[in-house]
Amino acid sequence: MAEHLLEETFTVTGVDPDGKKFDRVSRIEAKSHEMYMQLDVATEVYPLKKDEQFTMVLTTTLNLDGTPDSGYYTQAARKTLADNYEEIYASFGGLLMLLKVEPGNATNFELDQKLFLLIRKLT
Repeated sequence: MAEHLLEETFTVTGVDPDGKKFDRVSRIEAKSHEMYMQLDVATEVYPLKKDEQFTMVLTTTLNLDGTPDSGYYTQAARKTLADNYEEIYASFGGLLMLLKVEPGNATNFELDQKLFLLIRKLT
């Protein structure tokens, strides 16, 4: 089974708190019991509203057995970890994710590490 670097349930506490900057992107603020996050989200693809809850996973591989992959998601006919989550197409080449965590919760991260961000809304 793939090991996650981080798995947490968040509640959206604000959407575009500093005003809307882009037509198709919103900056959400979200909190969990121990973490604070800001995330730029392509809202036409994946709208998130205030007070919605979601689970977020950060992982280095989508392979179910945890083996390394190329770092790119392809829609091949094989089963992956992404099958358990709603998908977001994200390019962080201009978008932002700020995650404030206790130092002990960030020990598995490495500089310049490729990550997959997976989100599933909770009903």
